[in-house]
Amino acid sequence: MADFFGDLKPGSLNIGEEAKPPFAVLPDPKALFLARSKRFDALAAGHQLEPYLRFLSDLARAQHDIQGDLPPAVLPSFERIGQALEHGMPPIARDLFEPESAAGAVLGKLLERVSRNGQPPETAAAIQTILNMPEDERHRAMKAALGEASGPDDVAQRVLIAAALQVHFARLAAMLSAGDLKPVADGACPVCGSPPVSSSVVGWPKSHNTRFCACSLCATMWHVVRVKCVLCSTTEGIRYKTIEGQGETVKAETCQSCKSYVKILYQVKDPVLEPVADDVATLGLDMLLAAEGWKRGGHNPFLLGY
Repeated sequence: MADFFGDLKPGSLNIGEEAKPPFAVLPDPKALFLARSKRFDALAAGHQLEPYLRFLSDLARAQHDIQGDLPPAVLPSFERIGQALEHGMPPIARDLFEPESAAGAVLGKLLERVSRNGQPPETAAAIQTILNMPEDERHRAMKAALGEASGPDDVAQRVLIAAALQVHFARLAAMLSAGDLKPVADGACPVCGSPPVSSSVVGWPKSHNTRFCACSLCATMWHVVRVKCVLCSTTEGIRYKTIEGQGETVKAETCQSCKSYVKILYQVKDPVLEPVADDVATLGLDMLLAAEGWKRGGHNPFLLGY
């Protein structure tokens, strides 16, 4: 494994002076999941995880396909959103999520769409289990899917429910105004408070060579300066690790202070990199880091247990 002390080179932008990145970029749900599906599909060919990547491609395509037949998403009240923003809290906080008809409709439509294609027995059983749940039990399962713990018996169910919640929260996030959002913490989404799945160095106009974290739930992206731990916010002891011979477009940004890491994707070098898909496809990097004693800091509902 290659170990780097930093990734800024002479001639790079003076971060914060030459670039003028926005604080937050909201998701476009109607483009987000289709692009993710295509990326999973492109990564799958010849990959050691090909069957799983193909499944996730189909799941992301289902996330995209169901959006034309969903009831309108409903934001919290204007007063509640305003109060949250005033106090530096996420306006649609995951911790306050209460399943309602719109979220339930997303889950039902997603399960219906996924079940149309033949699925492995474990996935088919998980779909049927969720569909057979009484409404109150299904609501409890949706809330539990936003928690940290996961037992070995419910992973397939949690993956499917998490996929539905990604659609629900992305639709809510898209209804907000990015200019109203305030920082919550480097490692917390300013919309829903979720941890990042990964971060990306982007090549966008006015944001070239700057870093944005990507929310693991609603897909909002928020700006965090580079060479800084997004988990504990220190700028000391930051190192970058890659697997030798596998390129340098995806690295692990490790922190000596909290002994954790979050992957960083260099979209400025390869624009097709996708925060969720490329995180799954580089599981080998996670396994090597785990063997060295590092703790994974990025959250990906499709990598439960890692």
